Amino acid sequence: MKRFDMAPQNGDSRNLATVKEYFVRLDAGQADMLDLFADDFQFYFPKFGVGKGKAELAELAGGLGATVNSVSHDHNAMNFFEGPNFVVAEGLTRGVHSDGTAWQGGETPGGRFCNVFEFGNDGLIQRLHIYLDPDYAGHDADRFLWGKNRSW
Repeated sequence: MKRFDMAPQNGDSRNLATVKEYFVRLDAGQADMLDLFADDFQFYFPKFGVGKGKAELAELAGGLGATVNSVSHDHNAMNFFEGPNFVVAEGLTRGVHSDGTAWQGGETPGGRFCNVFEFGNDGLIQRLHIYLDPDYAGHDADRFLWGKNRSW
């Protein structure tokens, strides 16, 4: 599996460069991250469901912000896979839950993600589906059905 530098490279496709820029802006808390999206884009986030557009994404961000004090992506641990109009990003997050519990993808049960980005001909993100376990801090341990002693 090939790892990529998060800084856009000369050989990056337009779509891959946009995805890398998305993660940089997201982790920096830059509001202009939304400039990377089409106005009517679709998104999915577990426990939120499917949303459409920037206003509904703001609703998701507000809800997530109420349960998570901080979150960032490990840019050095990302893998990217791409096709003609999509990029899949797989990686790890770290952060702190609102109750003070910290997580680190790869070391705790929470913190692994996979995002699927689809692009329009204009180079803007048309669809972003995010797949992860939103129980970042592992509070739902009673429903871990197996693997309690697994490495994460």
